Amino acid sequence: LALKDPTAVERANLLNMAKLSIKGLIESALSFGRTLDSDYPPLQQFFVVMEHCLKHGLKVRKSFLSYNKTIWGPLELVEKLYPEAEEIAASVRDLPGLKTPLGRARAWLRLALMQKKMADYLRCLIIQRDLLSEFYEYHALMMEEEGAVIVGLLVGLNVIDANLCVKGEDLDSQVGVIDFSMYLKSDDDIGGKERNVQIAAILDQKNYVEELNRQLNSTVSSLHARVDSLEKSNTKLIEELAIAKNNIIKLQEENHQLRSENTLILMKTQHHLEATKVDVEAELQTYKHSRQGLDEMYNEARRQLREESQLRQDMENELVVQVSMKHEIELAMKLLEKDIHEKQDTLIGLRQQLDEVKAINMEMYQKLQVSEDAMKEKNEIIGRLEDKTNQINATMKQLEQRLQQAEKAQMEAEAEDEKLKQEYVNKSESLQKEFSQKEKQLLQLETDLKIEKEWRQTLEDDLQKEKETVSHLRIETQEIINLKKEFLKLQEKNKQLKRICQDQEAALQELASKLSESKLKIEDIKEANKALQGQVWLKDKEATHCKLCEKEFSLSKRKHHCRNCGEIFCNACSDNELPLPSSPKPVRVCDSCHAILIQRCSSNVP
Repeated sequence: LALKDPTAVERANLLNMAKLSIKGLIESALSFGRTLDSDYPPLQQFFVVMEHCLKHGLKVRKSFLSYNKTIWGPLELVEKLYPEAEEIAASVRDLPGLKTPLGRARAWLRLALMQKKMADYLRCLIIQRDLLSEFYEYHALMMEEEGAVIVGLLVGLNVIDANLCVKGEDLDSQVGVIDFSMYLKSDDDIGGKERNVQIAAILDQKNYVEELNRQLNSTVSSLHARVDSLEKSNTKLIEELAIAKNNIIKLQEENHQLRSENTLILMKTQHHLEATKVDVEAELQTYKHSRQGLDEMYNEARRQLREESQLRQDMENELVVQVSMKHEIELAMKLLEKDIHEKQDTLIGLRQQLDEVKAINMEMYQKLQVSEDAMKEKNEIIGRLEDKTNQINATMKQLEQRLQQAEKAQMEAEAEDEKLKQEYVNKSESLQKEFSQKEKQLLQLETDLKIEKEWRQTLEDDLQKEKETVSHLRIETQEIINLKKEFLKLQEKNKQLKRICQDQEAALQELASKLSESKLKIEDIKEANKALQGQVWLKDKEATHCKLCEKEFSLSKRKHHCRNCGEIFCNACSDNELPLPSSPKPVRVCDSCHAILIQRCSSNVP
């Protein structure tokens, strides 16, 4: 048989216990028939089972003194996910008798049950699996599907009304032990099923009524808010209507004032035109003077621009020369570095040769000491032989020839020794001379290297100065370009001012011509009105033909009535139009009296 996962078995057992606890609590509450309190045993067992479910797979957290394993951490996270849970979290923290996190978690569960929102709170918690992973292991009940099943079962607890006193109860020291004897069936349970069914139907109706009441309360609150907004908008509209009426009255008064002021403006415009002509002439003169000054400034700026461009060209040529010099200096520096490296190599070789010469000298000196020791030994032998000559005179005569030969060999050896000494002395002197010459060459090379370094430093300083001069020249060229742009902008502004001045002159000429024409027409109208006073309008039925063209009025030929002389013309004959300041469009004028014509309906049109 395959081995089962112990965590899966634990989750299944806790799920079954939760089903039994919730089912037993709902059935006992329906049979009990009143509000439950904190001493009700099935309710206490339900809280114990919920503690075990929430503790399953909980991670152990290290605290300052010991290891901590509590369910208050994930429950405290609910207020961040569900804003309505902030109230019960704050009330749990404010309870005076709670000292441990487990006690706060138990109080939180009781308050959530009283609010009938325990299922909603835990549903928000199990949705956020990434946040729960900080508190639970991956195989915990709240991280698997069993947690969602338990949350669905908790929805059925909304039919229960609980009245729990959390403030005076000792929640910190309670022992959570599940009593399995409560879930065993008895004979009394079988007999009371029908009564439970009836009570369940009644409670379902009660829950339906409560849900309907909640919906009606929400609709009533929304309607109240709507009525308040409509009342506010109505009051605003009434205020705006009163303000609009006041504005209309003010506008009518202003209209009368403007009509009275219009006549005064017509009189003042003539004086204003004369004054504007004088101002325009003065402005023209000042414009001419300013134009001459701008031309001079333009010529001066153009000359400066040419000079600056020439200077820039010269500096660019110098920059090219400096760049070429820089390349030559870099090549010279590379060659000098190569020479320095070669000289250093020769110095190293000379030092090695010097070491070899010293070693040869030491060997020659050792050989010289050996030869001197041999000479001393030979001198001792000679002394001994001289002593022996006194003793053995007889043998000496016999050995004279051998002695002479030995003396000759001794003289030859001494001559050879002297020659070797002289050769060694000469070689040592020549080596010392060569060593002194190499030291002089080394000093000369060091001085040459110092001179080359100083020359390189001076060249780098000159190159830095040249770079600074180039940057200054670039800044000056940029300033010259900016001055050129500003000069072009001034030219454009000058052209715009010329155009504006020309447009203003043309507008003033047109305004003067129109004002003179309107003034003449107004004087003609006044004279015609004085001449034609007292005349009576012609009746509409009697006027059937135009006075000028003598054609019958119709839809295309409408009637235009003169308000002064009473004559009636058609729209084709009354072509004289007059522009008035008070009206946006020109009005038609009578040909005889130059009064304003009134359009009337034709007699042929009903």
